[in-house]
Amino acid sequence: MSRALRGKTALVAGGTRGAGRGIAVELGAAGATVYVTGRSTRSSRSEMDRPETIEETAERVTAAGGEGIAVRVDHLDPGQVDALVRRIDEEQGRLDVLVNDIWGADHLFEFGKPLWEQSLENGLRLLRLAIETHAITSHRALPLLIREPGGLVIEMTDGTAEYNARYRKDVGYFYDLAKSAVLRMALAQSEEIAGYGGTALALTPGWLRSEAMLDHFGVTEENWLDAAKEVPNFAISESPVFVGRAAAALAADPDRARWNGASLSSGGLAKVYGFTDADGSSPDAWRYITEVVDAGRPADVTGYR
Repeated sequence: MSRALRGKTALVAGGTRGAGRGIAVELGAAGATVYVTGRSTRSSRSEMDRPETIEETAERVTAAGGEGIAVRVDHLDPGQVDALVRRIDEEQGRLDVLVNDIWGADHLFEFGKPLWEQSLENGLRLLRLAIETHAITSHRALPLLIREPGGLVIEMTDGTAEYNARYRKDVGYFYDLAKSAVLRMALAQSEEIAGYGGTALALTPGWLRSEAMLDHFGVTEENWLDAAKEVPNFAISESPVFVGRAAAALAADPDRARWNGASLSSGGLAKVYGFTDADGSSPDAWRYITEVVDAGRPADVTGYR
């Protein structure tokens, strides 16, 4: 895939950290110019109050071989998104890949609580951050993306359509609704841009070793397996590199239209495109979660990575 995206322009909306950062860097490694947006900068943090910044992500994109451009954008503000799209058009004259990865709501949902015991204020804020932002961004960016055939929209979510067909009681009403809605948004866009030669799809990582997840377990990417001593199923987790390589493989695939409207996972795409995680493994987290975790079997990643 080396340099396969040279001359292409991508927008990773919500590229400050986690999957968005991993995707931005891997698109850059394939040669793309990547606009990285978010609210956390070196001069101010978003309400999540995390140390990662869009500038840091953009620098990693450039170091990987692409061109990273950081732009502070609140994707709940249509005016700011308008300005971003105008800038991309003026500077690049094209948009080839749109990755909707805006989230920023880890602090707003509560595990294991029924709807009526959760904060309504936090739940509605979560829905705005997770759904409204994606709608605003696509509404403003799609006219540029469909100007030329071949555009790709990747809607980032948590869980495949098959897995999310049931209610995910562990994460609760608002989180479940948000992640399922994004799957539907991908499907809707696939119908609307197909006639312009565009492709839209949903993509999920597995159990992601995001910066926040590593902090939660008190480990780093270098010693992450230590966390599996406490939570054995964490052994199936994957780094953001894995889903980043999935997105880059999709963007570089001349036959990507075959995926239009599909719900895809990093683990599933690794089998198709042959990429691996940074450590050389290929974790198939959603199959593992279904066949081992949800089935109540003892933790054992043999045959799953």
